[in-house]
Amino acid sequence: MQPNDIENIKLEFLNINDANELKEAMIMAYESMPDAYWKESQIKSLIEKFPEGQIVIKVDGEIAGSALSIIVDYEQFAHHHTYHEITGEYTFNTHTNSGDILYGIDVFVKEEYRGLRLGRRLYDYRKELCEKLNLKGIAFGGRIPNYHKYSDDISPKEYIQKVKRKEIQDPVLNFQMSNDFHPSKILKGYLRGDKESGEYAVLLEWDNIYYQRPSKKATTKKTIVRLGLIQWQMRPYKNLEELMQQAEYFVDAVSGYRSDFALFPEFFNAPLMAENNHLSEAAAIRELAKHTENIVHRFSELSISYNINIITGSMPEMKDGSLYNVGYLCRRDGTIDRFEKIHVTPDEEKVWGMQGGKSLKTFDTDCGKIGILICYDSEFPELSRLLADDGMDILFVPFLTDTQHGYSRVRHCSHARAIENECYVAIAGSVGNLPNVHNMDIQYAQSAVFTPSDFAFPPNGIKSEAISNSEMILIADVDIDLLRELNQFGSVKNLKDRRKDIYDVVRK
Repeated sequence: MQPNDIENIKLEFLNINDANELKEAMIMAYESMPDAYWKESQIKSLIEKFPEGQIVIKVDGEIAGSALSIIVDYEQFAHHHTYHEITGEYTFNTHTNSGDILYGIDVFVKEEYRGLRLGRRLYDYRKELCEKLNLKGIAFGGRIPNYHKYSDDISPKEYIQKVKRKEIQDPVLNFQMSNDFHPSKILKGYLRGDKESGEYAVLLEWDNIYYQRPSKKATTKKTIVRLGLIQWQMRPYKNLEELMQQAEYFVDAVSGYRSDFALFPEFFNAPLMAENNHLSEAAAIRELAKHTENIVHRFSELSISYNINIITGSMPEMKDGSLYNVGYLCRRDGTIDRFEKIHVTPDEEKVWGMQGGKSLKTFDTDCGKIGILICYDSEFPELSRLLADDGMDILFVPFLTDTQHGYSRVRHCSHARAIENECYVAIAGSVGNLPNVHNMDIQYAQSAVFTPSDFAFPPNGIKSEAISNSEMILIADVDIDLLRELNQFGSVKNLKDRRKDIYDVVRK
């Protein structure tokens, strides 16, 4: 049948009145198995148990195809099962509304309607139903009706590999894999009487990237996350109290826009070194480190009172006699985590005697997993790749750069991290100057939020950016669900397509 011969195509719920026509259609679709059709009592049972899962597609009022499904508790069947077991010996008593997987028990399109992509409509409906019901995914045993032609020479596993490599054409298996279903395992003795497949089937699975694990807590994980970036003006402060008053002003400002995160720059507290200008640079920054514990405590109080997760930028900290560049994540639930700068710059090492840290990890928040890299660390792609492998959705980069050249390194490298790791990257820096603080003279910054580069995102990969060298806040919303879609359906798949058979990035 040609598309111009069709007047109407409808996707409808299966009705008991369709039982006889469905039987005739199944007999035609499964010519090699003449008994492969559902009785009216079985159709009635399916409709009563799970009406949403039973659909037919009609062309000009005639059934052209169908997709029938149940919901199962997958743990009971995931390892190995037969068609009789998964359907409860055709009673469908295995269906349970409290299950976690939509299991396809039948799908077909009549031969005269093939080539119209009707099968894709049936599969798309199943995916939308799976997402609507918040199930983990879809599974079914896929027949391999062409296998009998090769069964004397190759195993089912070899057959699947050859189909993947396009050495063997299997229209059924190719269609299923083109619809994002991946082969999981071989099911032996799956469907009695399926001689064409040698009674083998391929367990095919599709993962629902939007699945949310049910929680007993009175909280929900956000998918639209609002970022508040503070582009901090370096200016003299009399004391810590005055500096924290300015910090609270910015926390108040970004939380007023209901931001989920407030990001401060690297060494935002450097103005406090002015009182120690009579000391060497190395001694002055060690005096500055004495404020760190108090600042973290104050930020934690602000995160709770303003209901916002605060990334404190970074500060010097003494630990076991060594000087480090560290920062803290102060969550709005009161918990605190510490992060370290792994790569210190030549200047930090030479002038201050600072050492690189050793701790690298992602952080769980009420807005998903995040990573934090301080300034220079953003220029080393291995670090963010490890964080991406841990499930990072947003990378925060507090930075401090004195020249446009230094800023450009941080900016362009951070932008690259967003593309290669399929994540959002937020960078925040300081502006202005501190003529009365040695080694901290001038700052250059343009804070920004970067995205991957694909159709769901801005063409230039820039979600939002501040005015360069001006004190301000930058507010931007990022959609975590778009990252899930990119990972599965992007024009390119930078994470999935890595050749781990040739190279990999591992922790020591």
